[in-house]
Amino acid sequence: MIKTLLSHVRQYKGAALLTPVWTTAEVVMGVLIPYVTASLIDKGINAGDMHEVYRYGGLMLLMAAFSTLFGILAARFAAYSSSGLAANLREAMYDNIQRFSFSDIDKYSTAGLVTRMTTDVSNIQNAFQMLLRTSFRAPLNMLSSLFMCFFINGKLSVIFLVAMVVLSTFLYFLISRASKLFVQIFEKYDALNGVVQENVSAIRVVKAYVREDHEMGKFDKAALNLFTLNVKAESLMALNHPVMNLVVYGCIISLSWFGARFIVGGELTTGQLTSLFTYIMTVLSSLMMLSMIFVQLTQSAASGKRIADVINEEPDMSDPMVPVRHVKDGSIDFIDVCFAYTKGGDYALEDINLHIDAGETIGVIGGTGSGKSSLVYLISRLYDVSRGSVKVGGMDVREYEQKTLRNEVAVVLQKSTLFSGTVLENLRWGKEDATLEECREACRQACADEFVEAMPDGYDTYIDQGGTNVSGGQRQRLCIARALLKKPKVLILDDSTSAVDTATDASIRDALSSRIEGLTKIIISQRILSIRDADRIVVMDDGRVVAFDTHENLLESCGIYRDIYEMQTSGGEADFDKKEGMA
Repeated sequence: MIKTLLSHVRQYKGAALLTPVWTTAEVVMGVLIPYVTASLIDKGINAGDMHEVYRYGGLMLLMAAFSTLFGILAARFAAYSSSGLAANLREAMYDNIQRFSFSDIDKYSTAGLVTRMTTDVSNIQNAFQMLLRTSFRAPLNMLSSLFMCFFINGKLSVIFLVAMVVLSTFLYFLISRASKLFVQIFEKYDALNGVVQENVSAIRVVKAYVREDHEMGKFDKAALNLFTLNVKAESLMALNHPVMNLVVYGCIISLSWFGARFIVGGELTTGQLTSLFTYIMTVLSSLMMLSMIFVQLTQSAASGKRIADVINEEPDMSDPMVPVRHVKDGSIDFIDVCFAYTKGGDYALEDINLHIDAGETIGVIGGTGSGKSSLVYLISRLYDVSRGSVKVGGMDVREYEQKTLRNEVAVVLQKSTLFSGTVLENLRWGKEDATLEECREACRQACADEFVEAMPDGYDTYIDQGGTNVSGGQRQRLCIARALLKKPKVLILDDSTSAVDTATDASIRDALSSRIEGLTKIIISQRILSIRDADRIVVMDDGRVVAFDTHENLLESCGIYRDIYEMQTSGGEADFDKKEGMA
């Protein structure tokens, strides 16, 4: 984990290395000031020599100025390098997430990834800055102050050692207990972020069902869990200050008592006792800073592990050593395919054998959970098969460069997603350099041109995040147009016309068949009307292909298909899931 995190300091390494240098110089100046103070008191004030007062006073001012300058430089370099590390970590995580396959994405919650890129990275940034600055300054301050104490009077310095042992024992007890709580706190942050994200993304559904109170209850529960753990952790940490004060005051009283006796006995001067008071505060405050470093590191260790997990996550899919970069045609073969979403899990698809010719239009129908989407995900290698092989253009999909394959196999997923930006910018996700005319033609093929041109700014109309300012059917048609701009050899529509009326659905199918030649089309739908004109239709049930034939032949040979057809054409309930048990 540490190696992973530190490897991302990269171009900020110079600033990170200079920070301890300036910090050391700051500490040296700061530690020498009390020693000069002792000379000012003994040789100037007590001796009544104003010349010495001016001399040592001027020297103290000069040392304080240098200490301030070195401190500013150290703080600046620490801030620069820690902010750079945070930026690099966010970039590294985001970059690796873009390489994730669907199976990799399934391992992490969206809220968890957001927390890692925000809260966790901020914790690492603060910890790194503290490491560069405080973790050098505190030990140096403490050790140099202890050295000066023993240099001035070794006997009195034993008081500091006793105080350090007492305070260190307490801090160890404190940190060991608090660290466990901090690990749990980050898990609760994930849960809270998950509730917020789900609510905001589905706020229209929440309002439609008047479930605001229910959602507030979920949020309050998540917030209360986080609050409870934070109170426990902070209550433990709050003990730090009173114990510190107790030890400091104990040292001051002990130092005053024994110091006075030493002064009377001639073993110590007033100026030296004053310096010892300053040094004891420096030693104990440094110890306090070290305790805060340990707390911060303990808290950040959990964050660091979570960040390193994402950065080091090896995508399940990778390109072969010598990838194929050309797809010959849109033919598709499933050969003894079995597929499970998790290793060792139940099969979502089992014993699939299909051959689809290039240019064919294939319909797919089946109940919820029958494996329709799983089937088409394998074609563009959004998931890899567990057993068997899937071929496109005569080649196993695992032999292709992923970019090449996915450019030639365009998938319009069930959830129609648009991004914030103009209509034109959304369409150009399919082809970055697409001309306006190419975008218009794709919209005509997807029957989206009419409503786009009726918008206030046409193709320059701004689309809100998620496409919330257009209807579901309009989103679907824009997503289809976006896929068509890729000019793929295979087009997969995963229930992508469910939100459009039957007339528009028919127009889209007619445009795809008449205007685009040689394109293999796979259409998943719950409506037989949407697939009845397909060259062949796949009927799926419980992860298996129960029939694969033309509409006419299926009516004669497949009881499931015939029953659904009769229900839909007679105006009855068109829910495939209600036909369980039919064969």
